[in-house]
Amino acid sequence: MKSGLLSACLLTLGAESAQSEGALPYVGLWATKDNHIRHELLPNGRYVEARGTRERAYEGRYEVTGTHIEYWDDTGFTADGDFVEPNVLHHAGMVLIRQ
Repeated sequence: MKSGLLSACLLTLGAESAQSEGALPYVGLWATKDNHIRHELLPNGRYVEARGTRERAYEGRYEVTGTHIEYWDDTGFTADGDFVEPNVLHHAGMVLIRQ
């Protein structure tokens, strides 16, 4: 029973790692010019969004395909964006710059 659970956990971790491989060039902190919106793209395919003084306003998973990013918030909200330059992300009408 324990080995089955361990195998399931390892498969899940492997899937998260595989999903995030396309994200590797984009992992890190992205923020609006005024620093009000900040997205931290984590290497495990998860993200944390801060808004103003709310450091963990939103959290969820993301996937990058080419230069397109899809977000799935843990509450069910979805969003997307595009990396239009190596250090510029257009997301939901905002421009975020790599920090």
